[in-house]
Amino acid sequence: MTPTEPSRDSFDDEIDLVQMVAVLWRGKWLIACTIALFGLGGLGYGILAEPRFRADSLLQLEEKSGQLSLPSALSDLAAEDPRSVTEIEIIRSRLVLGQAVADLHLDWHAAPLEAPIIGNAVVRHDLPLPELGPLRPFARGGAEIRLDLLEVPPAWVGEEITLIATGGENYRLALPDGNEARGQVGTTLRLPEQGFALRIGALEGARGREYRILQLSEARAITRLRDALGVAEKGRQSGILELTFTSTEPARAERILDAVMQSYLRQNVARSTAEAASSLDFIEGQLPAAERAVTEAEAALNAYRQAQQSINLELETQGLLTQVTQLENELRALAAREDEIADRYTPNHPVYRQLLTNRARLEQRLADLRAEIDALPETQRDVVNLTRDLELAQGAYLQLLNRAQELKVLKASSIGNVRIIDTARVGPVPVSPRKTRILALALVLGALLGTGLVLLRHWQNRGIGSAEEIERVGLPVFATLAQTPAARTPRRSKGALSIYAAQHPEAVLTEAFRSLRTSLHFGMLDSTSRSLALTSTAPSAGKSFVAVNLATVMALGGQKVCLVDADMRRGYLRRFFDAPRNAPGLSELLSGKATLDEVLVEGPIPGLFLLPSGRYPPNAAELLMRDSLGKLIAELDTRFDMSLFDTPPVLAVTDAAIIGSAVGTTVAVVHHGITPISELEAMTGQLKSAGVRTAGAILNGFDPRLAPAGRAEGYSYRYAYERRE
Repeated sequence: MTPTEPSRDSFDDEIDLVQMVAVLWRGKWLIACTIALFGLGGLGYGILAEPRFRADSLLQLEEKSGQLSLPSALSDLAAEDPRSVTEIEIIRSRLVLGQAVADLHLDWHAAPLEAPIIGNAVVRHDLPLPELGPLRPFARGGAEIRLDLLEVPPAWVGEEITLIATGGENYRLALPDGNEARGQVGTTLRLPEQGFALRIGALEGARGREYRILQLSEARAITRLRDALGVAEKGRQSGILELTFTSTEPARAERILDAVMQSYLRQNVARSTAEAASSLDFIEGQLPAAERAVTEAEAALNAYRQAQQSINLELETQGLLTQVTQLENELRALAAREDEIADRYTPNHPVYRQLLTNRARLEQRLADLRAEIDALPETQRDVVNLTRDLELAQGAYLQLLNRAQELKVLKASSIGNVRIIDTARVGPVPVSPRKTRILALALVLGALLGTGLVLLRHWQNRGIGSAEEIERVGLPVFATLAQTPAARTPRRSKGALSIYAAQHPEAVLTEAFRSLRTSLHFGMLDSTSRSLALTSTAPSAGKSFVAVNLATVMALGGQKVCLVDADMRRGYLRRFFDAPRNAPGLSELLSGKATLDEVLVEGPIPGLFLLPSGRYPPNAAELLMRDSLGKLIAELDTRFDMSLFDTPPVLAVTDAAIIGSAVGTTVAVVHHGITPISELEAMTGQLKSAGVRTAGAILNGFDPRLAPAGRAEGYSYRYAYERRE
């Protein structure tokens, strides 16, 4: 039979859920350990992590209602958009946050030096920490430092200053320039040459404790404040802003959030005052011109009346004049309103378009009234026009006077359009760490990682899962031996080992060995020798177990069998026959130091003999290449019905190829789920290159829970022979 290259496309790549469950069950201890490890890690983090508290407050944004430049008669035209987005960005701006940083000196940082990882838990829970040399600088419970003054030169901004308590109220400083200075709590320490000044308001801690002092740059301090600050609108277009701030100290969180709100309120008031002052300056600049216009209109009207001998207007004419005056006043107000909104809206905005529509309506009405006036007699028409000019001038002047008074009141009151609803308060429960959530997440991550490791290990080390996979390589399968826990031989255990087939003659596995005996009988009919070599690709395939039990069932079947331990590097078949460690064997026989009768060991079953490996020689391959190996096989054929050679793995050493070329038949032992298909292909190719034909294979340790198993590539061929028994 010619071995054929297996087609990868022919493999069934569908996921077998039963197989996957079996793989996970086999790796349950790894998954359990990973879950436990992650659970302990999550629990430890929940305990060691510093709790953080959140302060919150509420602000209300009030509408301006056109208070700066609109008369009360046109306030209904103001339909301003919600300003929440704009105000949120103002609160988070450097203008507001920078003032809060300056008010509370948030660019100062002073804190005790904490031990790595557990330092925070030591301080919070007052845990004992040995007063050893390397541990002495770290803070314990009650450690505290408060800065009242800090001035550093520009070069020291962002550089740490180490403060060391020297006992009592004294301390020592390690400065960034490498110099040292000494000071006392409550006293200002000044170094004029460096431009440095420091005053410690409070210092709690034993002698030798260290503290870190740092002057942050304004940009970094504002960034840290902005990262911990949250601003959002409660509800859509509600005009209510919720401010939150997170800190490890509840009182500090409230203090900082209040400072941010006060800074925002101050800039809001300042902005309103500035707007009022700007509008007031403009109106006061227009008052002299309006007053002159009133005087000139009165003079013109009086002069015309004197010239025409005091003309009186009829009631209808007086009504037309009143309407024209009113319309012109409204148009004048709309013109002022247009100047204001032109800087804020485009002509397509609804507010701007509504204003243009109202102006067009008023202009059309005014044009109609003027047409009626033009139809009056000339004298009445002139009086109407002069009277209208006077009333318009008087109306404009009075409107400016009233607006000026309103702006003066607004400027003097200094009231913004923001109101504090709730001041900063901190909840009683920390917002982080959430121990229950962290523990649950850690357990889930542990389960996922453990499952992934088990599956990864399975996919990387997947071995042959069925006899069909072996047959794809071109090797017939003589037998499939099921996995049996009682059949596992503890190789590294001490003392003699028991033979499974001898102790369990009625077991299913023993019956499988009998079936193997029958298959080999017919498979070796054309063999030139009654010798059989059992080999494998790598250790742990169960080759020695198969050899000793196969020899046992052959002997129980009435055959005279010689079991040859041909592994002269790590052979241990002597332990099944309770032979001494240094008993002579194959190595002495091949080197001519002993005869076959001197090294044969009679087994516990009649007809079963063992030829042990003997003392481990340094040149095992060279001994096997001697003619004495062929003579030994010929002699065994004359004295025994079957000779079984337990050889080393093919991919580890060349011994198996040498023995395979001398014996009659070579059979590979493949372990289910362990031996990769790539190793089996490499083994058959290597034996074929040495002129050895592999007659077939034995599938050992078959576990139906793992069938069908997959294929794996890149298996590392390694067979260590350093250990001696």
